[in-house]
Amino acid sequence: MAEKLFAEFPPVSTKEWEEVIFKDLKGADYDKKLLWKTIEGFTVRPYYRSSDLKNLRHLDNIPGEFPFVRGTKSGNNWQISQSYSALEGFEKANVLALDGLNKGLDSVSFIIDGKRAISLADISKMLKGIDLKAAEVNFKGCSCCETQIVKSFTEYVKKEGYNPNDVFASFDFDPLGELTTTGNFSCGKYYDGIRKIMDYAAGYPRIRVIGVNGYAFNDAGSTSVQELGFSLAMGSEYLSMITDAGYSTQEAASRIKFTFAVGPNYFVEIAKFRAARLLWANIVSEYNSSKESSSSNESCLKMKIHAVTSRWNQTVYDAYVNMLRGTTEAMSASLAGVDSLEVLPFDFAFREPGEFSNRIARNTQIILKEESYFNNVTDPGAGSYYIENLTELVSQEAWKLFTDVENEGGYKEAFVKGFVQKKVKETAAKRDVNISTRREILLGTNQYPNFNEKADKDITLDIVTRNSTNNQDKIRIAEPLERYRGAQPFEAVRFATETSGKEPKAFMLTFGNLAMCRARAQFSSNFFSVAGIGIIDNNCFPSVEEGVRAALASKADIIVACSSDEEYPEAVPKIKQIAGDKAIIVVAGEPSCKEELIAAGVTNFISVRSNLLETLKEYQTKLGIV
Repeated sequence: MAEKLFAEFPPVSTKEWEEVIFKDLKGADYDKKLLWKTIEGFTVRPYYRSSDLKNLRHLDNIPGEFPFVRGTKSGNNWQISQSYSALEGFEKANVLALDGLNKGLDSVSFIIDGKRAISLADISKMLKGIDLKAAEVNFKGCSCCETQIVKSFTEYVKKEGYNPNDVFASFDFDPLGELTTTGNFSCGKYYDGIRKIMDYAAGYPRIRVIGVNGYAFNDAGSTSVQELGFSLAMGSEYLSMITDAGYSTQEAASRIKFTFAVGPNYFVEIAKFRAARLLWANIVSEYNSSKESSSSNESCLKMKIHAVTSRWNQTVYDAYVNMLRGTTEAMSASLAGVDSLEVLPFDFAFREPGEFSNRIARNTQIILKEESYFNNVTDPGAGSYYIENLTELVSQEAWKLFTDVENEGGYKEAFVKGFVQKKVKETAAKRDVNISTRREILLGTNQYPNFNEKADKDITLDIVTRNSTNNQDKIRIAEPLERYRGAQPFEAVRFATETSGKEPKAFMLTFGNLAMCRARAQFSSNFFSVAGIGIIDNNCFPSVEEGVRAALASKADIIVACSSDEEYPEAVPKIKQIAGDKAIIVVAGEPSCKEELIAAGVTNFISVRSNLLETLKEYQTKLGIV
C-alpha cells in the first residue's frame, strides 16, 4: 500500500522546486527574501530535503547511545524543578519547597548564601520532610570559600539512613562563573575547595558538585552558540582542574552539571541542547584518551543538563506575556531532552514570585507532560531535515568558538584577556539595535503595548533601567559580563513618562484615504504608547480643519497627521498653520514630499524605518519629561 501511495506523488527534484520559487519571486532577490541570517551568524535556508542529511555525522545513533545527540537515556521524563530562596530563613524555604513537591515538582533548588557555613542543623531545616529518594535537591549560590555545605549534606544523608546510590543532589561550585559575573575570584585557593568538595562527595555517585552556569552568557545577551561554546570551555577547564588535582576523568566528568538558559529561538534552542550533548561527549572522550590509558565508564560521557527559561527575554510591562515566552521555551528544552527544567515565574523579573506565579510556572511543565505527552516521545526532532541541519550548524559554530577559547589559553585566560566579553558585547549590541528598531519584537514592550497599563507597584527604577549588578567592592582581575534584560531600555523610557508628573497625549488626526489613515493611526498609536504617552484615536475626520480643532480642544501635546502620501503636501502645511506652536506636529510615514514639508516647518516623521527607542527619547526631551 505504501508503494502505491508514493506512486501517486512522483519525486520532484531540487532544480524543479527552485524553478517554481524563482518564478513566484518575480525577479525579487532570492537571498534577501528567503534566506534567514540568524543572530548566531549562520544562514538558514527556506527548505531542506533528504539530500541535506547525507553529510551529517550524527545520524546513526539511537537515544542513550554515544555521542548522545538523541539523549542520554532511552526515555524523556525530565524533572520539573523550581527554586526557593533560603536567604530569609531555612524553615521558610522548606515550607515552600514541600508545597511545590506536593503540587507536581520532583526537583527543588535552594538559593543560599555561599559565603557562610551551612551546618548540619541548617541542612536539616531545609530538607525536613523531603524524601531524598523521590526528589532531587539542588543548592545554588555555593562558593569555594565555604565548602562545608557538601559535608553537612552527606552527614544528613547518613543520619537519615539513605542509601548513597538513591540520593540525587547538586551544588553549583563555579569559580569560573564567579569570574564571569563579578570579574574576580573571591577565594584564591579554589583548588583546595575543589579537592574538599570532591572528597566530601566520594561514595555518592549521583551528587554533582561543579556547576557550569551557562545561563550567565544568556543573561548578558549572548547567542545560543556563544552560550554553548563558552560553557564547554568552562567545563573543559574544570576537567583539567579536577584531574590535575589527582582525580580521574571519569570522576571529574561525573561531578559536573551544566545549566543553560532557553531562549525564544525555538528550533535553534532544540538544536543547541542536542549539539551540547554531542560536543561534551567528544570532549570528555578525547580528554580521557589523552590523559588516561584505561577507557572511562560511558556514563561519564553523558552531559547532565538543567535548563531554565530565559531571564533576558522577560519583560516588566505586560508581564503575563512572560507565561507565553516561558511555555515556548519550556517546549524547546523538553523536546530537546534536558534532564531537568525550571520555568521562571512570569513576575520573576520584578518581584519575589508568589503562590500564583509559582503555580503557573509549575503547571506549564505539568501540562507539557500530562496533556501534551512530551515526556512520552524521545527526540522528536530526529530525522527532521531542518533540525538535524541546525544541530550540525550549532555544533560546528560552537566548536569553533570552543577551540578559539582553547587557543587563548583556556577559559580563564580568555576571559581575563577580554576575549569572551568582546564576543558577547558584540552580540548584545546587535540585539539591542534589533529591539530598538523592532526587528526583534518583545510583545507588549516595543510593539503592541497595553495602552492603559501602569507599572506594577513593586517595580523600582533600578529594575527597569539597565545597570550592572556586579560587585564593585572587590579588586577585579577582569571586566565582568553585564546582566540585563532586552526590554530594559524601553521599560526605562515608559517608566520615565509614568513618573514624570506629566500626562502627555498624542492625538491621531485621521483624514482622507480611510484605509491609509486608519493603518497609520494604528501604527502611530502603538509607536507612542510604547513610551507611555496617552493615545487619542479617531476614525476619520471629514476635513483637516475639523481634525485640528478637535486636537487643540483635547489639549494634546502631539498631533499626528495620518493619511496617504498623496494627501500630505496640501494637508500637513495647513495643520501646521492652524495648530501653530500649540502642539508638536508629526507626520506618520516617509512621504516623497518629506523635504517639501520640512521646508514648510514640519520636521517630525515616524515610520517603520525609525529607531523607535531613540525617537521616543527625543520626543520625551521635547515634552520636558527627561
